[in-house]
Amino acid sequence: MASFHTKTFQKHDDYMTPKHAWEDIKQYIPNVKIWEAFYGDGESGKYLTELGFDTIHEERDFFTEPPEYDCLVSNPPFSDVKNIMKRLKELDKPFILIMPSSKINTSYMRENFKNKGLQIIIPIKRIQFIKLVDGKVPDKWKNACNFDCFYYCYKIGLPRDIVWLE
Repeated sequence: MASFHTKTFQKHDDYMTPKHAWEDIKQYIPNVKIWEAFYGDGESGKYLTELGFDTIHEERDFFTEPPEYDCLVSNPPFSDVKNIMKRLKELDKPFILIMPSSKINTSYMRENFKNKGLQIIIPIKRIQFIKLVDGKVPDKWKNACNFDCFYYCYKIGLPRDIVWLE
């Protein structure tokens, strides 16, 4: 999961998004100005740009410094999702977020997005994030994610509320 540089930064949130995670859903990402809001190592924004999207990916505080954008596409720090979802409700703009499948069962998801048109894309298999410690992949690190993630989508206009990738 991507980290960000604010007071809420936590070292265990340094799990970077692999390029294939965005390639897998490229056809569902709107062709508008994208904000990859959680900087991490900077690669995720580069991947979205390489895939042809007009991407804003700068180190800035998600809560206080949003740029002019049309759709947020990101892998947020899972430890602060409660506050992130509250802020996204306030912003009320389209988003695609990679988050654990279990997040759909939380009270904060219900409070912020129940009956608001939230849609989900389900990957074929688990996304194997890239773990960083102090900016480097730890010795003997194996990309073996032990939980499933969904792409949570808001105001994206998917063809169905649940899209299963093939």
